[in-house]
Amino acid sequence: MKYPITPVAKPRMTRKDKFAKRPATAKYWAFKDECRLRKISVPESGAHITFILPMPKSWSAKKRAEMDGQPHQQKPDKDNLEKALLDAVYDEDCKVWDSRVTKVWGEEGAIIITQASEVLSCE
Repeated sequence: MKYPITPVAKPRMTRKDKFAKRPATAKYWAFKDECRLRKISVPESGAHITFILPMPKSWSAKKRAEMDGQPHQQKPDKDNLEKALLDAVYDEDCKVWDSRVTKVWGEEGAIIITQASEVLSCE
């Protein structure tokens, strides 16, 4: 299933974030709200989560064409993206015990969640 939501990494949070809103935490809370609003679901096992991160507007058309679908090899880290998504979907994300995460460049930000059986059924 593809969700048109720009992925956000989970920020390092402190107690102060409950009353002093930083831009990073405000963006994270908005991301969580949108994930819940769209009723995103992640299976407890066998999920393949692909985070499509939007390319910067400053890139040339040539560079954008070259990088579309290519691996995203800079910050944010894939584990922080997964943490943010699982925290949005589950109250207790300890239930998720098996998943694969990929992050790539794209024109628009999105999250694609597939079941491993869907990916492996290419016989």
